[in-house]
Amino acid sequence: MELAYAYKPKNKDASVKAIARDLNMSPKDAILICDVLRGMPLDKAIAYLKDVITLKKPVPHPKYNKSTGHRKEEGFGPGRYPEKAAREILLLLENLTTNAEYKGLTPEDLKLTHIQALKGITRKKRKPKGRWKVWRTQLVHVQAICEGK
Repeated sequence: MELAYAYKPKNKDASVKAIARDLNMSPKDAILICDVLRGMPLDKAIAYLKDVITLKKPVPHPKYNKSTGHRKEEGFGPGRYPEKAAREILLLLENLTTNAEYKGLTPEDLKLTHIQALKGITRKKRKPKGRWKVWRTQLVHVQAICEGK
């Protein structure tokens, strides 16, 4: 069964695809990170996510920003450091680089033309100590496509 992507690349030989399914992270953080990374070169996107994980660069929050503080950078509005989502998306981008090397493409010449976060299934589990209340965990799918510059 082949997985469906929301975007079809123009040149299949000069493009690379990767998908990550059922990631346990916040859908809102994943959407905001994908909005920032879309259109970036692949090597700069990987460096940006490493800076987010080490709390050097924040992710801007133009939406979902209720009670979100502003950051120290010049002209930067509300933002946060979603480390967990950044780690998961970084693994996806590293998968893209290995796929590019396998195809014979250089990762420095690739650009993220499509990256999208979608809601996955909602996993249910019971609260501890025999209580009947149910916790719901929203899982996320992320798909990415890189094309040559």
